[in-house]
Amino acid sequence: MGGRFVRLRTLEIVKNVGDSEGMPERRDADRNASERGEGTHPAHPRSDEPVSALRDDARLYRLLVQTVRDYAIFVLDPTGRVLTWNPGAQRFKGYTADEIIGRHFSVFYPAEDVAAGKPDEELRQAIAVGRVEDEGWRIRKDGTRFWASVVITALHDDQGRLVGFAKVTRDLTERRASELRAQDDARRVAAAELANLAKGEFLAAMSHELRTPLNAIGGYADLLAMGIGGQLAEQQADYVQRIRRSQQHLLGIINDLLNFTRLEAGKVSYDLKPVQLSDVVDNVLLMIEPQAASRALKVTVASDAGLEATADRSKVEQIVLNLLSNAVKFTPPGGSVAVETFRRDAHAGVRVRDTGIGISADKLESIFEPFVQLGRSLISPHEGTGLGLAISRDLARAMGGDLTADSAVSHGSTFELTLPLAQ
Repeated sequence: MGGRFVRLRTLEIVKNVGDSEGMPERRDADRNASERGEGTHPAHPRSDEPVSALRDDARLYRLLVQTVRDYAIFVLDPTGRVLTWNPGAQRFKGYTADEIIGRHFSVFYPAEDVAAGKPDEELRQAIAVGRVEDEGWRIRKDGTRFWASVVITALHDDQGRLVGFAKVTRDLTERRASELRAQDDARRVAAAELANLAKGEFLAAMSHELRTPLNAIGGYADLLAMGIGGQLAEQQADYVQRIRRSQQHLLGIINDLLNFTRLEAGKVSYDLKPVQLSDVVDNVLLMIEPQAASRALKVTVASDAGLEATADRSKVEQIVLNLLSNAVKFTPPGGSVAVETFRRDAHAGVRVRDTGIGISADKLESIFEPFVQLGRSLISPHEGTGLGLAISRDLARAMGGDLTADSAVSHGSTFELTLPLAQ
């Protein structure tokens, strides 16, 4: 039948050529050309050469099918039994021609597809519409599976009678594996996004719920400290101050959590306009000076009064406050902290240097990750959530700038906030 499949096509072509050769006009033209000696020119082949070429075409077609190794190309009889086999089919499916010819092609399908009648259904569809395409799992001789792209085409003779099916199969296992990996990655990303969303909603709800009682605690502590409920003894006043400081610390943590969730959700708005950086530094220093004085730290300032950046002033103050608070917190008593403004190309910035404990080079990037605080231990005096720098960098980048660090252990740290220069 494999030979018949090829011969049917070849004979049809030869028949058409023969009909054209039988036309009187063509015979007379050929005879006249022969008498004139024109028929021997290489550019004008003799009338019997097309027939030979078409016969060569059939041989080339057979050679093509038998040479292709990237596709399984074979013929089935009208009942679905294998009639021909090419090297590509043997490479994909593992059967030799002697092993597979005569067997029903359902042997290539998984048991569940055979039970569902899929092989026969595909033949019925091919008969009804001429061809059927499918992608799915197929079975090799050794029982392993591969993902295949299959095309089954119904073959008919000149009288329209079904003589069999041409089946072309391509192994797409690698492509399928890539698609499955992409789907798995997409599912993981979606799951992570849902988890982040749930985390953000939880943190936001928790922050709002905790702020109310904490504000009440702070308010009543202030009333006690003011003597509204009666004069306090010295020890009682000290207790009230401790309550107030703890309340402020916890409120700061909750505010960090709330700010972080807003940043992750993209719910932070920015009012970008020219901001004089020297004013920002002066305002923040007023809040930091008491802490620096209590640790006997020397604070120096060098700022350019005319240097402006395009930014949201409140966000810039929040970043600089975080940088200076960290510098004071991690610098041993007697050390120094320096603040300066600078201009670099199309950017304006604030630089904070300290003589603190420093950070090792392999940890410099991790300090900008959420909830990371270096040097924390059960006996460490340093408090916080580890969100300050993460929030500060996100704010800086959202305004078109950046926040970077340079440090060495025992030699202090330098943080630079850069922002677009105001035009």
